[in-house]
Amino acid sequence: MPHAGRTSTIALTVLAAILLSGCGPSNTATAGSVATTNQVDLPPSYVFRPDAIQVTPGTTVTWTNHDNFTHSVQVQGQSDVHVMKPGESAQITFDQPGTFAYVCTLHTQNMRGTVTVRGT
Repeated sequence: MPHAGRTSTIALTVLAAILLSGCGPSNTATAGSVATTNQVDLPPSYVFRPDAIQVTPGTTVTWTNHDNFTHSVQVQGQSDVHVMKPGESAQITFDQPGTFAYVCTLHTQNMRGTVTVRGT
């Protein structure tokens, strides 16, 4: 007959691992990686995925909110705040080379990212 205490401890350890797997400040598979894409998803977890992207000048980047909560996108240094309710998208066109930080103005502690625009 198995020991109830040991089974409970194992179950709690597995449950904790599952719950913590979605936590943390990084939302990319490899720290420091930059994806070449013009799509950023907001999955349920208060993150941008991928949080660092690379595009060419003139690219329009689309953020799509797949979370159950309202989020936003604001490129730092710009006044426009693009609010997205669940299921909505926002688009921003990047014309000039450079690295542009952006943030969810509603969840600034854990929702940040960058768009790097490569020169032509």
